[in-house]
Amino acid sequence: MLIGEAMTKIAAITPVILSGGSGTRLWPLSRKALPKQLLALAGDRSMLQETVRRAQGEGFAAPLIICNQEHRFLIAEQLRAATIPSPRIVLEPIGRNSAPAIAAAALLVAEDDPDAVLWLLAADHVIVDTAALYQSLATATAAARTGRIVTFGMRPTAPETGYGYIAIGAALDDAPGAYAVAQFVEKPDAANAVRLSTDGRHLWNSGMFVFTARTLLEELATHAPDVLAAVRRSVAERTTDLDFIRLGVEAFTASPSISLDYAVAERTSRAAVVPADIGWSDIGSWGALWELGQKDTQGNVAVGDVLLEGARDCYVRSDGMLAAVVGLQDAVVVVTEDAVLAMHRDHAQDVKKVVDRLKAAGRHEAVAHHRVDRPWGFYETLIEGERFQVKRIVVSPGRKLSLQKHHHRAEHWVVVNGTAIVTRDNETMMIRENESIYLPLGCVHRLENPGKIPLALIEVQSGAYLGEDDIVRLADDYMRKSSD
Repeated sequence: MLIGEAMTKIAAITPVILSGGSGTRLWPLSRKALPKQLLALAGDRSMLQETVRRAQGEGFAAPLIICNQEHRFLIAEQLRAATIPSPRIVLEPIGRNSAPAIAAAALLVAEDDPDAVLWLLAADHVIVDTAALYQSLATATAAARTGRIVTFGMRPTAPETGYGYIAIGAALDDAPGAYAVAQFVEKPDAANAVRLSTDGRHLWNSGMFVFTARTLLEELATHAPDVLAAVRRSVAERTTDLDFIRLGVEAFTASPSISLDYAVAERTSRAAVVPADIGWSDIGSWGALWELGQKDTQGNVAVGDVLLEGARDCYVRSDGMLAAVVGLQDAVVVVTEDAVLAMHRDHAQDVKKVVDRLKAAGRHEAVAHHRVDRPWGFYETLIEGERFQVKRIVVSPGRKLSLQKHHHRAEHWVVVNGTAIVTRDNETMMIRENESIYLPLGCVHRLENPGKIPLALIEVQSGAYLGEDDIVRLADDYMRKSSD
């Protein structure tokens, strides 16, 4: 079946994309402030952009993206850059796992059409065979319209211990190509993984689901009524913030934290599975990127400024300086501007332990890169010292920072490119290239780029405390709070 023929069997599907993960197993590239779904790890576009683009075109409604508020501007900008029309971005006030997030999506979609089909996707998965994906989606959609909650089961290619498995039951007479779910199996140990991946009766649980809004809400009412009640109140109390939908904080926080698998899929009698062979990976480790990458004659995957000598079956990536690897086998080496990871590929799942130790030590490398994106542009830290810090700030044309003040630091700005309009207490002035201005501690100030080219400046901070949480916002075009 051609892609076009498969798509004609799909009507009004609403893609629901979960983008709340932190991707700690792909540190040091993926960090809390810039997680893996917002990175271009397996192509020229970010994983979020690739995911949304797979669910565009005839037969698809506007996508609904669910994320935390910390990433909202990054996600909005990536969707704009990918020319995604009319996306709805829903902000979770707090992480509550997947079931409450999906309940919110179903309630929002059901306001317009309770029988609309939802296609649940993670923002950080790779799918190689799009034609096969659409064929599987057509099968899953037909099954969903019979009142089932359908998951995609991936045919195992290895004894993977990092995935849950699905046992295939009887074929469904009213949904050709779909099967009843006999059992959901937890992530197995190595011995059981070999058995499950080779017996022909088990599939990897991909976490992708297809269902109607009505079906999901009925099953939530039966199996997780406390989740549904809390999220229903949260959706009713939602507010609109620029282009974002903010769920009610108190009600959403009161919801139990539980996955859709535990809340519904493993309890319902309406679960179905569509076997799929679509070149799927959840990119859960650096080893997964090695498996997907284009290898040289020695089995190496090299990304960026990399030099290999006598290396075999290695994944080496540098986003900055030259990375030279000599005589290693089955190694992963990842270089960023402020961290280097070197390990054996067999220990790919242990990266999270490194991140946990960095967090416990209060190291910024666990959370953010030197460059931090903001809705007005970005800043990057150049030098950090005792009681001083130097940053490069770049403001996009027509954008402005919040009107703000600081309790613990003074700032000195030097314009190196473009023209700035600076507010300092009761005065407003234009600062040009090679000109500077001093902002004493406690003064109310604002920076704006009135021009048509990016504004770049060097900021020197001095004071007893230089953290980003020492910002008191008095006015902001992006409706951020002081802690945001």
